[in-house]
Amino acid sequence: MTLVTEVRLREVLDSRGNSTVEADVLTESGGFGRAAAPSGASTGEYEAIERPPGEAIAEARERAVPRLVGEAYAGNQREVDAILRAADGTDDFSEIGANSAVAISMAAAKAGADVLGAPLFQHLGGTFRGNSFPIPLGNVVGGGEHAADATDIQEFLAAPVGAPSVADAVFANAAVHATVADLLEERGEPAGKGDEGAWAPSIDDGEAFEIVDEAASIVEDEVGFEIGFGLDVAAAELYDADAERYAYESTGVDRDTDEQIDYVAELVDEYDLVYVEDPLDENDYDAFADLTDRVGDRTLICGDDLFVTNTERLRDGIDRGAANAILIKPNQIGTLSDAFDAIELARENGYAAVVSHRSGETEDATIAHLAVATDAPFIKTGAVGGERTAKLNELIRIEDDAI
Repeated sequence: MTLVTEVRLREVLDSRGNSTVEADVLTESGGFGRAAAPSGASTGEYEAIERPPGEAIAEARERAVPRLVGEAYAGNQREVDAILRAADGTDDFSEIGANSAVAISMAAAKAGADVLGAPLFQHLGGTFRGNSFPIPLGNVVGGGEHAADATDIQEFLAAPVGAPSVADAVFANAAVHATVADLLEERGEPAGKGDEGAWAPSIDDGEAFEIVDEAASIVEDEVGFEIGFGLDVAAAELYDADAERYAYESTGVDRDTDEQIDYVAELVDEYDLVYVEDPLDENDYDAFADLTDRVGDRTLICGDDLFVTNTERLRDGIDRGAANAILIKPNQIGTLSDAFDAIELARENGYAAVVSHRSGETEDATIAHLAVATDAPFIKTGAVGGERTAKLNELIRIEDDAI
């Protein structure tokens, strides 16, 4: 019933107005799945390779599609993904492109779920998934690679850890985002928006901390539950390997590795941070381990560029005690099966697995189902914007259907 009979590939727009790869997978019994690959701006050195969409589509049509049509079953995700890997023939999808691979992989999962008449999260996670739902991390102030002339730290995140439901959390993040705008206006700070819909004012990190902390406190009082605070430092973008220092251009401050560890640890203490992503360079396992030793009992130290959803890099981190969480981005590794393997390895070793969007997104909501299917504690989806709310609204629907 789930035998793949057709795979269609096309270029569509992402949220930055760039082209990306969309895939349709059809099965012999009429099952249908459609998915589109996101694209990152702040990308790790070790991510799977994203090829220009036109090239990725041409290579996938030549190398992968003939191996899938009439041969693979959409209901068998590992079979589909193994075929994609074999068709590519490299470790990093540099031939067909991780963008074409992940679009086909996710579309096949949706086609398999469609044949079964099951929601995607259930198809991915099995009937007996857990009863928890991920807390959405909402990007409310941003800079770094996501916005010019803004903060050095890439993302200031609202984290409604006390929300009684996904819907409450989603609306709380939207309220923090709106309150940040009010506080910026009071200070006379004009602000446009960055790639993920976060406000991108021309302020330094110190002022951003003040504003986001105040906004979270205001909304917390209004909604009556705890709203925490998180960061994506994206430190690899700040790190000068030649000078071996982290350069914060908005303040003119630079720090060596020990000073960076001290700085982040002090931020965790001062703001009770519940989540800190990529606080150190993507090659510095030892520094990640030192920071985790200091504050890992109080917050998640999450590796994104450090691990890039890659089980080999995650094993290295586990062996060295680096971080206590991994960010999961299917397009970083190329297939849903590879993403699941990273989640499973993390969980077996006491690491949290946080599912994430990318800065260049589409209306595809697969990651909402992936987060629910795997009982992820957090999901990064942004707070506003059509491509972000597509995931948030899907989470609300999933929770509503489960009640």
